Amino acid sequence: MCAYKKIDTVCPYCGTGCVITCTVDTEKNQVIEAKGSPRGVNNEGRLCLKGLYGWDYLNDPQILTKRIRQPMIRKNGKGTPLVEVSWQEAIEYAAARLKAIIKEYGPDAVMGAGSARGPGNEAAYITQKFMRAVVGTNNVDHCARVCHAPSVAGLVESVGEGAMSFSVPELEDAEVIFNIGYNAPVSHPLVARRIVRAKKKGCKIICVDPRLTETGRIATIYLPIKGGTNMLFLNAMAHVMVTEDLVDHDFIEKHTTGFADYAKEVAQDKYAPEAVAAATHLDPGDIRRAARLFASSKHTMTLWGMGITQFSQGVECVIACSNLSLMTGNYGHYATGVGPVRGQNNVQGTCDMGVLPNQYPGYQDVTDDAIRHKFEKAWGVSLPSHAGLTLTYVPDKVLREQDPKKRIHAYYIIGEDPAQSDPDLPEMRRTLSAIDLVIVQDIFFNKTCEYADVVFPATAWGEHNAVYSACDRRFQRVRKLIEPQPGCKTDWEILCLMATAMGYPMHYDNTEQIWDEMRSLCPKFAGASYEKMVENHGVQWPCTEDSPDDTGTQYLHKGAHFATADGKGHFYYYPWTPTKEMESPEYPLSLSTVREVGHYSVRTMTGNCRLLADLADEPGYIQMNPEDCRELGIANGDLVRVVSKRGHTITRCQETDRVSKGATYMTYQWWVGACNELTSAALDPKSHTPEFKYCACRVEKIDDQKQAERDVKAQYAAIRSRMGIEVKEV
Repeated sequence: MCAYKKIDTVCPYCGTGCVITCTVDTEKNQVIEAKGSPRGVNNEGRLCLKGLYGWDYLNDPQILTKRIRQPMIRKNGKGTPLVEVSWQEAIEYAAARLKAIIKEYGPDAVMGAGSARGPGNEAAYITQKFMRAVVGTNNVDHCARVCHAPSVAGLVESVGEGAMSFSVPELEDAEVIFNIGYNAPVSHPLVARRIVRAKKKGCKIICVDPRLTETGRIATIYLPIKGGTNMLFLNAMAHVMVTEDLVDHDFIEKHTTGFADYAKEVAQDKYAPEAVAAATHLDPGDIRRAARLFASSKHTMTLWGMGITQFSQGVECVIACSNLSLMTGNYGHYATGVGPVRGQNNVQGTCDMGVLPNQYPGYQDVTDDAIRHKFEKAWGVSLPSHAGLTLTYVPDKVLREQDPKKRIHAYYIIGEDPAQSDPDLPEMRRTLSAIDLVIVQDIFFNKTCEYADVVFPATAWGEHNAVYSACDRRFQRVRKLIEPQPGCKTDWEILCLMATAMGYPMHYDNTEQIWDEMRSLCPKFAGASYEKMVENHGVQWPCTEDSPDDTGTQYLHKGAHFATADGKGHFYYYPWTPTKEMESPEYPLSLSTVREVGHYSVRTMTGNCRLLADLADEPGYIQMNPEDCRELGIANGDLVRVVSKRGHTITRCQETDRVSKGATYMTYQWWVGACNELTSAALDPKSHTPEFKYCACRVEKIDDQKQAERDVKAQYAAIRSRMGIEVKEV
C-alpha cells in the first residue's frame, strides 16, 4: 500500500494566495514535496521559492530554533527559568494570572496580539472573541498595524472599502500599471509574473521607487524618488492632471464629492513638477510623462506596498493614490482600481476577522450600538463600547503611563514576535520586561519567548484546517497535511481552554463551526461557505447570499457605486509632511527596511527550512551606493556597524548602484543584523503605523574584519543557544 498522499492547500507565506499540492508521507507523517496546483486561480500551477521549499520547518530540522512541544511557565517569576508543565497546569496558571490582573486593573489592562500567519481566519475570529467576550476589552490588534493599516484606513475614507479593489489575474489585462513603493518580484513573485505578462501584452508600467527594483528595470517610466517624499510627488501628479485637464469630468460629477476643493489645492504652483524636483530628486518631465500616461487609460491599475504605508503620512498617501484613480475614472470596472498588496499570507483575513481595536469581524464598528448589541446577543455578554488600543502604543502604555490603572499589565501574543519585528527594539525589550504577564502562543521558541511568563505550543500551518484570505479578498481552504507534533494544540483550541478556565465556556468541534458562527454575524461574508470555496476555487468577498448563484465579487465598486455612506468616492487634500527623522551630520544616511526574497517575516518558518536557510544567513546585509562605500573606505562584503539614535547593529555591506547615494536598505529577518535595533517608532497619527521606511543612520567601518567575523559567529551562536539549539563552540 502506497504511503504517499497528495493534498491541495494554500501557501503560508505572502498574500498572493497560491494553491499548492503537497505530497505527504503518511507513514512518516512528513511533507516531502510541494508543487503548484493548476487549481490555484492566482498562481495557475506556479510557485516561488518559499512555496516550493517553505514546508521543511514542519519536520523540525532545528536550524534556527526548535519547536515548542510542551507548555512552559515561570513558576518563580520574572528572571527565573521557564519550566515545562502539563497543559492543565499552564492553562490554570495563565487564566488565574489574567483574572487577577483584570480584577485589579480592569479589562483594558490586557492587550491581545493576533496572528496573520499560520492559524487562519477561524483562529483569528476566536482571538478577537476571546479578548472581547472573555477579557472584556477591544485591545486586540495584529501585524497589519505595522504594515497595511494605512491602506485600510485610507481607502475606507476614500471609497468605503479598505481592500484591493481588483483580482490578481486582472493585472494581465491592465493597459497601465502604476507601481509605487512596491517590489513584487521579491514580495509577491507570482504577482510579478502577472505584471510581466501584462507588459508582454503591451501594458505600460510606471515604477516609483527609491531603488532600481526589478520592476523599475522593465518599466516604461522609472522614477527614482527620494525616500519620504511620496505625498509631494503624488500631489505633483495630481497637479499635472488638473492643470492639463486630464481628468474624467463626467465620472467626477456623477460619482465623487470634494473634487473642486481638492483641485484648487493641488493646482497651486508649489506642486508643479518643476517646483518639487529638488525635494523629490525627480526630473519634472518624467513626472509629467507619468501623469499623462496614468490618465491615458481607463484600465490603469495602481499597486502599492509598504513603500507607501510605512511612513508617518501613510494614510494620507493612500488617499492620494486613490485620488488619482478617482479623477481619471479608474474605478468600478474590470482591470482597473487600486491594489494594496498584502505582504503576509493572512493579513487580509485577520483584518476580515476583526482582530482590530475598532472593528468586529466583517468591518463592523465597535462603537455602533446596533452592531455591538448584535454581537452581545450572539455571545451572551456585555461588550465594551469604546475602541481599543493599537499594539504600537503598548510601549507608551507600559513605560510612560503614570497611572497604574491605565497601564498595560498583560500582553497575550499569538504568532507574533515583537522582540524582533517591532521598531525600536531596545524600547520593546524594556516594554516586555516591564509587563506583569506576557503570554506567548507560537510554534517555535522566538525572541519574545525570552520575556514570556507563559508559553503555549501551537500547531503550525500544515497541522490544522483553516481558511485564509488572499490579498484580493479570496477566501480559500487550507488543509491539514500531517498530524500535529506531540503536545501541540491549535490556537483556537488553546483560546477555548483559556476562556473556559476564566469562566466563559467556549467549545467548537471543528473550524467549520467557528466559520459558520462568523458568517452568521458578518453580512459581507454570509454566503462564503466551506462548500462554495471548494466548488469555486475560493470565494471573494463580498459574498452575501447562501444561494449558489452568489459566488462572490471579482472587483469592487461595480458601476462606480462606492461603499461610502453616500455611495460616492471622496477627494481629500493633504500637504506633504516631511519624515519625522531627517539626516544630520551625526547621522548622514537614510535607512529603509525592505524584504528578502528567500525569507519571510522574522524567519520563524523559513529559517528552519534547509534550502531556504542556505540562500542567506546572518548577519544579513545593508545595501549601499558605491560612492558612499568609497567615501567610508568600505569594500563589498565587509562587516560594518550601523548606528542610529536608538541603537546599533552589525551587518554586511552589499554594494549596488541600484541604490541612490545617501540611502541605505536593510532586510528585517536577521538576529545579529537586526535593522529594528535602528528603526524609529514615529507613528502615522491616523493608523498608528510606524515609519519603518525612513530614519537617519550612519555606517561605520570596522578595521579588524577577522575579529568582527568571529564576534558575529559568537553572537549568533549565543542567541541560538538561548533559543534552545545546541551549537558548537566558535
